Amino acid sequence: MREPMRYDVIVVGAGVAGLVAAVRAAEGGARVLVLAKGVGATHLAPGTVDVLGYADGHRVQRPLDELPDFIGAHPGHPYVMVGAEEIEAALKWLQARVAAGPLPGYRYVGSPGENLLLPTAVGALKPSALAPASVAAGDLRDGGRLALVTIGQLRDFFPALAAAALAQVDGVQARAIELPLRAAARNDLNALGLAERFEDVVFRESVAAALHGRLEDDERVGFPAALGLQDPDGVWSDLQERLGRPVFEIPTLPPSVPGIRLFGILRAALRRAGGRIVVGGEVTGVEAERAHVRAVRAHVAAREQRHSTDWLVLATGGFASGGLEMDSRWQVHEPVLGLPVTGVPDPGAPRFTPRYFDDHPLARAGIATDAYQRPVAPSGERLYENVLVAGAALAGAAPWREKSGDGISVATGYRAGGQILEQVTPAAGGSQTTVSTEA
Repeated sequence: MREPMRYDVIVVGAGVAGLVAAVRAAEGGARVLVLAKGVGATHLAPGTVDVLGYADGHRVQRPLDELPDFIGAHPGHPYVMVGAEEIEAALKWLQARVAAGPLPGYRYVGSPGENLLLPTAVGALKPSALAPASVAAGDLRDGGRLALVTIGQLRDFFPALAAAALAQVDGVQARAIELPLRAAARNDLNALGLAERFEDVVFRESVAAALHGRLEDDERVGFPAALGLQDPDGVWSDLQERLGRPVFEIPTLPPSVPGIRLFGILRAALRRAGGRIVVGGEVTGVEAERAHVRAVRAHVAAREQRHSTDWLVLATGGFASGGLEMDSRWQVHEPVLGLPVTGVPDPGAPRFTPRYFDDHPLARAGIATDAYQRPVAPSGERLYENVLVAGAALAGAAPWREKSGDGISVATGYRAGGQILEQVTPAAGGSQTTVSTEA
């Protein structure tokens, strides 16, 4: 088994939490490696950042204003250890990385001070703190008239369904337009394939021509979120100019084009800062000594590799990402370090309720940590001194109900990277690390 290099930080997981932690640490001078089985949930998620969309049954308009009461009512929530000030700092940090990324003109707008109200592919309204400018252009806080457009070959977006639901919202008028264009030779066109076609100016000309005379005054035009991968801001701007009106994107079924853009931006930021990412590197175990992880073993390209590290960030996600696993006996496990999972109902107690959007008893299961994101035992004893947990693996949240998932990931990833930088002093040709047992 070969040992390629020693790292200051190894991050397990390449979702938003893992990449944010890795980029922040690498930008501070730490030597960083990201190991991930796959690309994480970015390619599935809509690419928006939801800090707090719903609390105690009501829709949240101003997350920062409501966070103190929300934190008081949910003492085990990850936001308790992060706090409103660091959430705001983390989102500003992310916006700056997107603006400085490889996609010219592409940016995230909004703030946790007030939620945008964005239409979804099924015509629901989704409160989000940050969104790509092209998605945020569909903000419906003030209502408006919408024409939802799709290409006939695309089977992952049904504008008539979305328009019918949106038309029930006060102040909103919506209708659907399907363009009989052939975007590709294949019949199974998805959002990624459509995004590639929108990069072609000739295709955009044909879309604008097909819409000529079909749009009414004051209508904004909503397209599936597929307005380019390499130059989305250029595609978006060109369509607005050709149509002479605002254009916006609506996230659709996976693959998520905005999510793929965000993954690419964070990966580029990591590489620019000198970090390394290995997608397809499945962690098979760790070596630990006296409550310190000393090395990580991973299966990469059909070989077993061993990487020494001073810090480990566990950002493997929840049940959907395989960061938490449930066996046939309904026992829940954390597979990388074997950490205890809290929030799991007792044997024989209900784990789920009949309705999908109910507050399921198992929904808040995850890894319990201390105030510094280090995993703890049920007794409260710290299990590892140099391991931090970030993102959906953390216990205490119900992201689907709260609309808080990416807010938790960005904030806890940002905080994990910052805490490591307070302890790590990179040295030329190697690394020198001080591990605090107090902080």
